[in-house]
This record gives sequence, C-alpha cells and structure tokens, in this order.
Amino acid sequence: MRRLPSPSFSRYAQKLIETLPPPWIYVATSQAHDHEMAERIAAHRAQRHQGWQTIEAPHDLPSALANAPLQAPLLVDCMTLWLSNRMLANATLDVDIRALELALARRPGALVLVSNEVGQGIVPDNALARRFRDLHGELNQRLAVCAHRVVLMVAGMPLTVKASERCP
Repeated sequence: MRRLPSPSFSRYAQKLIETLPPPWIYVATSQAHDHEMAERIAAHRAQRHQGWQTIEAPHDLPSALANAPLQAPLLVDCMTLWLSNRMLANATLDVDIRALELALARRPGALVLVSNEVGQGIVPDNALARRFRDLHGELNQRLAVCAHRVVLMVAGMPLTVKASERCP
C-alpha cells in the first residue's frame, strides 16, 4: 500500500487530543466508497497508536457523541464528510445540524472537530456543489459560535481565528 499523507489539520487535531490522558476517541465520518478512500482511511488508522478507540459515524454523529465515553477526549474527523454524507442521504439538514449542536452542547470534556474551509475557493459550476458550499459555511459558522477555540490551518501552519473561554 502506498503511503498517503494525512492532511495537516487532521495531524494537528490528533496532536491536540494526545496532550490529554487516554483513552482518546476518534469519531470517523468517512466511508470507503472506492479503493483510494479505503487507502486514505487505512493511512489515518496507521497514524493512531493503541491509545485510540474508533467510532464510525458517517451519518448519526449526534448519537455517536452521546454514546461515547463521557470524559474521554474526542476527535471528530471530519465535519465536511459528515455534511456530504447527510446531503447525499437527502437528510433534513436543519434538523440534523440542530441535533448535532445539541449533542455537542451536552458533551463534557475535550472535543476537537475537524472541518474544511470550502468557501475560499472558486464558486462551483453546479447547483448541488454551490448548495454544499453554502451549507458547509453555515455549519462551520454555527460550530464556531460556541467553540472555545477555532484554528485555521494554512500551509500546514495553525492560525488561531478565535480563542475565548465562553460562548457569546
């Protein structure tokens, strides 16, 4: 198997969680629909050592958050894939996002969410891609509102966008 690099934001998030005592919980939202994605998932798994437990949650992320061990630090990788999974399932996205917000608010302990910033590229040429870009931007904004910290990775470097101790 060829070695596929892990994106810098995933590596950064993993290192943040690993500063805390284990067990660490990796909540995976990806699905292996093809060989290349299966290789990427395998590469991600290979980078996590034995202190990690994995929960697969490509669709029902709120339940995965609710059922994970309460005080264990959680890494959710990634919100972008979760949103695309829900869109492709023709889900009621407002309901899903609200359920996610409630599950996050109830979650004690450390939690790191990985997401992409898709709104900085070109305007997509089709309606589905534009809708995804718009919904993804809204999701990121809603998640950032009550986050204590928001970090944007630029060229593999962390850029702190928000650092506060409480929700506005």
